[in-house]
Amino acid sequence: MIQFENVTKRFGNKTVLDDISLNIRDNELTVLIGPSGCGKTTTLKMMNRLITPTSGKITIDDIDVEAIDKIELRRKMGYVIQQGGLFPHMTIRENIEIIEKLEKKDPQHIIENTQRLMEMVDLDPDEYLESYPTELSGGQRQRIGVIRALANDPKIILMDEPFSALDPITRNNLQEEFIKLQKKVEKTIVFVTHDMDEAIRVADRICIMKDGHVVQFDTPEELLRNPANAFVENFVGANRIWDSPEYIKVEDFMIKDPITCPPDMSKTKCLQLMKSKHVDTLMVTDSNRHLMGVIGRKQLYWTTDAMANAIDMAYKVSHTAKPDDNIVDILKVVDEENINSIPVVDRNNRLMGLLTNSNLVATLSRQFLSEEEVASE
Repeated sequence: MIQFENVTKRFGNKTVLDDISLNIRDNELTVLIGPSGCGKTTTLKMMNRLITPTSGKITIDDIDVEAIDKIELRRKMGYVIQQGGLFPHMTIRENIEIIEKLEKKDPQHIIENTQRLMEMVDLDPDEYLESYPTELSGGQRQRIGVIRALANDPKIILMDEPFSALDPITRNNLQEEFIKLQKKVEKTIVFVTHDMDEAIRVADRICIMKDGHVVQFDTPEELLRNPANAFVENFVGANRIWDSPEYIKVEDFMIKDPITCPPDMSKTKCLQLMKSKHVDTLMVTDSNRHLMGVIGRKQLYWTTDAMANAIDMAYKVSHTAKPDDNIVDILKVVDEENINSIPVVDRNNRLMGLLTNSNLVATLSRQFLSEEEVASE
């Protein structure tokens, strides 16, 4: 784990970081993001001692980085910058193998490792290893920069806006490859970007910074659903969650207090309850809110037995949802099964809410509202 404890950094009279504390978890990809000048790159460079804190302490696995030799520390960390930061006078092979050779690793191991890394990012070793960086495209150079950072098998990799100089298509493709790569190698990665879309796409956790402070440090889902304050909401974008609809959970848009009735309620009282509450359905629940069935207007009007109770008229629910199901899954069920409402229950079948076609439509329409309209709701 990488820990920042009350870290401050000043350059002259300017405070770039102001008493920040962070816990960066092992084997996760943590993104640092914020406006220009917020301190994200300074935070990154403190981890490999390119910048020294004015006060506070940074530890890696409980060891103060100031107690570790700079050269040793940097050799044990991968570091990736824009365009990969490759040495132009070296071949691709020399760029990849430089740290391993400085560490005097077994030559055969180095050769095999280089082949493996090239294949990992879909670059033909025979075609590219003896080439020079200028002979490669921007996307290819960036791939080499990433695998060079992996070559010495570091536990931690630091990435400073690695994809920002690339065209949108190449950048999108590399992000996809990078996500797959992280799942394979399981490294602790700290990734600086100014692009919120990129952050949400690649991160396990996102640290939003402003004026040298940490404003919110959370998962992408939590940032999208529960921004800590107006700054985070504006920075993330009120409608951005629609780019990741899997984060829109049923509990966010369900009717939280559906109209219920006990199983022994009479037909007459069921009708009266429907009319007074202006609803088309009643959820039949026991005293502990366990869902027993649903009554629609059709069931009430079709029942000829004047003495019938709610449970006699109710039909068995064919589909239910859980509060943490997402809107994508629900829309598939509605489309495939052609149903108008779905009760929401917990794991014990207790009624939590109700989804109807109308509130699904209302939820979907929010993506077309302006940020000002969303804020005014």
